[in-house]
Amino acid sequence: MDHLWFAYPLISASLLLIIDLLLWQWLHPRYLRRKLVCRLVLFVLFSMALLDGGLSPLYQVPMDWSVPRHVLGTLLTIAWWLFGARTLTVLAVVVMEPRIGGKGHLLQDVMGAIIFLVAAVAAAGYVLDLPVKGLLATSGAVAIIFGLAVQSTLGDVFSGIVLNATKPFRVDDWIRVDDIEGKVIEIDWRSTHLLTSEGSMAVIPNSMAAKTRIVNFSRPDHFHSVTLSIELSTRLRPSLVLDSLDKALQGCRELLAQPKPSAIVVKSGMRTVEYEVTGYVKSRDRRSAVRNQLFDLIHRQLASTETRQEQLRPASRQSQVLNTVGALRMLSDADRAQLEQHMRLAAYTAKEIVLAEGVVPDALFIIESGVVSVSLLRPEGWLELGRMGPGELLGEGGFVDASPTQARFCAYTDCMIYRIEKADLEPWLAEHGELLGALAGLAKFRAKARASMLETKPAVADPSGFLSWLRKSVKRLEITRGPRPPDRMS
Repeated sequence: MDHLWFAYPLISASLLLIIDLLLWQWLHPRYLRRKLVCRLVLFVLFSMALLDGGLSPLYQVPMDWSVPRHVLGTLLTIAWWLFGARTLTVLAVVVMEPRIGGKGHLLQDVMGAIIFLVAAVAAAGYVLDLPVKGLLATSGAVAIIFGLAVQSTLGDVFSGIVLNATKPFRVDDWIRVDDIEGKVIEIDWRSTHLLTSEGSMAVIPNSMAAKTRIVNFSRPDHFHSVTLSIELSTRLRPSLVLDSLDKALQGCRELLAQPKPSAIVVKSGMRTVEYEVTGYVKSRDRRSAVRNQLFDLIHRQLASTETRQEQLRPASRQSQVLNTVGALRMLSDADRAQLEQHMRLAAYTAKEIVLAEGVVPDALFIIESGVVSVSLLRPEGWLELGRMGPGELLGEGGFVDASPTQARFCAYTDCMIYRIEKADLEPWLAEHGELLGALAGLAKFRAKARASMLETKPAVADPSGFLSWLRKSVKRLEITRGPRPPDRMS
């Protein structure tokens, strides 16, 4: 093999080029680092073959060679410059990929074009002995004319380079450029492509995106705002409305505690007052669901506020509370009027236990206003399963199968809760089998939801950095050394 190598170096170099092309097409694109290693090895062997054949990329091919050998040597020497440019381009891609990401190709393409341009000029000057200075002067004049002709296009290209370098947005970010809002799906040489909420494609020139105001809704990526605007009658006292809005915000578990959700008065007119409610969620995809949930919670809290604000007799107030309970709407007006007589109103302050864990409920609780937190005791502490608001029932398990509660019900805010004793409600259950069935269905639904939540284990983020490396090193050292012997008393 050594004899063939030294005897036919130009043929060996040609074979190396063919092997490089075949390996580059055969290896999968996801093995980019392996492809780079193969290309580096082949480039070194290719350079050795040229040197063994008496060729140098910095000099012309000897003139005393035969015509076929001279042509082959010239082609191989030019190929060395292009081969080196391609290898250097791939190396730059591997180095820049962790910073730019797999979808930011614009800066890589520009760098590759510059590298190939330099390689082509070097090959023309060293190998072909062309007048590079005159060529550069001529190309400079042509470049000026060409630049004036495509000035706007060049502006888009260089603006695209700036956008890729500064990264005000990335692919998959949701942004607004001027008055166009959408999801970034591609950033190419000339433009940025947005997928709007209507499902249409918006193509924005990079020069326009670089000059105008850009709002990136995906940054920071750990919280996103949810804003509601509500207009209510001026007959409702703003302080009571703000209290109800605050309870509705606390009743939504998906809202983040920090930044803290808030409710403010935007403006007041002769007939209506406009309120603005703002909260934050982790995922932008959950904004619509949280908005719908907030509207429902606000409606229920405001309904309870109106009920308490209207100066009605206690029976009417209790009747309106019963109308908000889905399991009790089947009762007739006469049955509801008799049931109202057994309802007793109680006030609970925040963090006060409404129904403890592990006890058989001796009453049915109906929330009139406020928020109740439902928690389950776990080895690591109390785990919140959910939050309950106006119109929801507590203690249905004591009437269905006399089973003890599986969770703790605690007032999350100040609450007003009605209580119906078991002795007063059992005759009703005997006469109204559909009511007992509704309570059984509610208990089954909550048990299923509780089991589903307990099966979902939160993902524990693996910390990175120096401290993580130090902890792992110490733990590995302890495992290697074994348990530490106990200290001896002297």
